[in-house]
Amino acid sequence: MRSFVNIQTYLDQQRQRVDQFLERSVPLLSVHPQRLYESMRYSLLGGGKRIRPILTIATAQALGYDRDAILPFAASLEFVHTYSLIHDDLPAMDNDDYRRGRLTNHKVFGDGMAILAGDALLTMAFELCSQVDGTEAFSVGQQLDIVRELAHGSGHQGMVGGQVMDIQAENQEIDLAHLQQIHTFKTGRLIRAAVRIGSIIGEARTQQMQCLTDYSEDIGLAFQIADDVLDMVGTREELGKD
Repeated sequence: MRSFVNIQTYLDQQRQRVDQFLERSVPLLSVHPQRLYESMRYSLLGGGKRIRPILTIATAQALGYDRDAILPFAASLEFVHTYSLIHDDLPAMDNDDYRRGRLTNHKVFGDGMAILAGDALLTMAFELCSQVDGTEAFSVGQQLDIVRELAHGSGHQGMVGGQVMDIQAENQEIDLAHLQQIHTFKTGRLIRAAVRIGSIIGEARTQQMQCLTDYSEDIGLAFQIADDVLDMVGTREELGKD
């Protein structure tokens, strides 16, 4: 008989696994430049569901791969996601004072340091993906494909492009197709990258990759819709932000 995993238990276990790796990844505050690392750690380790790295891990597991060598690739998505939150909160963007129930990065460290911490997190994500682990033989082709997916999901045809569309749509009447395009780029593409990176590590066949890609695009849209609804009806305590 097939056994079913308790989803919440699974999420908690994988979140702990990711959190432990994140804690080890950013230099401690005793390392120079201390203020930069303090700012990076403040946001990276300040909570969060870790949905994107967990999707990478879960996808690879579904394809039969379950080893710790996946963690740098999974964590790279959280580095990118955290950088985007730091920059989104800045006065020039959403101008938010709170994130995850705490003061936003720029409110604690100043705008300049927040920008630099975000930049450092973004570049460190690609550093993680390019490292060679002597205990696990990922091919150069796999690593290049992973870097390409991360860049596509986070860049001008992904998260950054979606943020631009979102800014341009402010105070404008837009149709459903345009709204869906914003959601697809701003949130969906990085979630898509998370699943596709897991598929690359798990060596998915072409048909499997297509099915998993379709799945990731659907949950990316659903995730953004749920987030938008919460923004409208949620309290500050529920959202952890203004």
